[in-house]
Amino acid sequence: MIVAAMVLALLSAGLHVYIWLLESFWWTGRARAVFGTTAEQAAATRELAFNQGYYNLFLAITTLAGVGFTAFGNPIVGATLVLAGAGSMTAAAVTLLVSDATKRRAALTQGTLPLLTVVAVLAAILG
Repeated sequence: MIVAAMVLALLSAGLHVYIWLLESFWWTGRARAVFGTTAEQAAATRELAFNQGYYNLFLAITTLAGVGFTAFGNPIVGATLVLAGAGSMTAAAVTLLVSDATKRRAALTQGTLPLLTVVAVLAAILG
């Protein structure tokens, strides 16, 4: 089960690295199609998106560090870091969902893999 949890953690981290790229570097270009923003909206929110993108990167780094610790023989530290990273990703998705129902698809996209990761890690630890 821990292998499945770490694969899900890698996928979660990869998704959040992609979101970091969209929000921090591609916000006024290709991200507009993903997020459905106008050129004016993208320009007005560029600095906010840049900052938010780095939150996604740091969550991905935390999760990747957890996978690394697990792979190199320290599963307690690894699971702790994966739960911190993926748990925060999940909490952010829930926050997005409850704050704006029109963002349901985005919330489910960014939150499903991390939620599955949390469940798999807990199952591996407790089960």
